[in-house]
Amino acid sequence: MPQLRSHVGRRLARWFVTRCGWKLRGDFPDVARLVLIAAPHSSWWDGFWGLLIKIAIGADVSFMAKRELFVGPLGWVLRKLGGIPVERSATHGVVEQMAERLRVAERLWIGVAPEGTRKPVKQWRTGFWHIARAADVPILPVYFHYPERTIGVGPLFNTSDDMRADLARLRDFYAPWKGRNRGTN
Repeated sequence: MPQLRSHVGRRLARWFVTRCGWKLRGDFPDVARLVLIAAPHSSWWDGFWGLLIKIAIGADVSFMAKRELFVGPLGWVLRKLGGIPVERSATHGVVEQMAERLRVAERLWIGVAPEGTRKPVKQWRTGFWHIARAADVPILPVYFHYPERTIGVGPLFNTSDDMRADLARLRDFYAPWKGRNRGTN
């Protein structure tokens, strides 16, 4: 996993996450490039806890988020933490740009919320799948499970030629996990 150097903020984040009762389950793979997906995304708290754990473990993970978040001081903080603003109303070649970033980078993990919003959705957005497929990198499913205050790491997932079947298998993986306000199904 791409790592950031150790600093006092990392130790402070680790202390705070532990003090609040959150834990990390599973192991991150030793893979240089991948697309990380995080679900269920049902609350703005997901970003808060996800970023705190990212800092606490020193993970150098870039992440895509709606561009509306990248204004003022919050925008500066999110960019420093690896945020990539995305215009959600139109594609603007985001899949191709992210796939190219992954192809040329020596080490790069890009995080995405496949639901694309905190609201309940019947279908996930498929950009993450297209990025992984175009860049020929695996997908790493990461879940929020609020009842146990857990962020968990699933097994690496390689895309196939059948996007619908892949999405169904990934959603099945997420079925037991409950976000702050709901699950994924």
